[in-house]
Amino acid sequence: MTAKRKKKEFAVVGLGLFGSSVALALAEHGQYVLGIDNEPDLVQKMADHLAQTACLDATDQKALDAVDIGSFDTVIIGIGTNFENNLMATVAMKNLGAPHIICKASSRQQESILLKVGADQALLPESESGKRLANELVIPWLTDQIPLGSDHSISEICVPPSLIGITLVESGIRQKYGVTILVVKNDDRFLVSPPANYQFLPGDLLVIVGDNQDINRFSLVS
Repeated sequence: MTAKRKKKEFAVVGLGLFGSSVALALAEHGQYVLGIDNEPDLVQKMADHLAQTACLDATDQKALDAVDIGSFDTVIIGIGTNFENNLMATVAMKNLGAPHIICKASSRQQESILLKVGADQALLPESESGKRLANELVIPWLTDQIPLGSDHSISEICVPPSLIGITLVESGIRQKYGVTILVVKNDDRFLVSPPANYQFLPGDLLVIVGDNQDINRFSLVS
């Protein structure tokens, strides 16, 4: 059974390449996204794609308070060209009570500083893409993903709790979601092409392949 997942609220600060990638991917997952930038052209470009946009200085604590930044579940700061602004925005978000702050860093030194001033997570762009970050934020069971071209992927997903105790054929995964289970892993057990009567167990990791949209639908099963 597919459960309706509560929509989360995200604020993305800095709508350049990284920030816009995160914001658009989150919106595609059906999440509420506020996009923030101090460049009117970037804000206008994203206005039709996000639930809310705001043109403001993210280092201005009063301006951030006016959009109730502290009420968002997660704030992603994608400011990459000006580390001082990145740092000041992080401190401002922390002061306003943002519960979870993720920042883009350009070096290990920046990563360390951002974590010290209140960021919960700092990402180096060469190792994290915006789209992958969005998937991690809204798909709780996804542990890894390898792109196969632009539309398909091989993904590793923790077995959703609702599938534990039922068999592969009973689950109807292929028919309902259009994805194929290639491998089931659990500790030292490695089962390739599991049979129809395989019963899902706690701790199973499912290696699946399929269209990205189908994988996303299956990943939201709880």
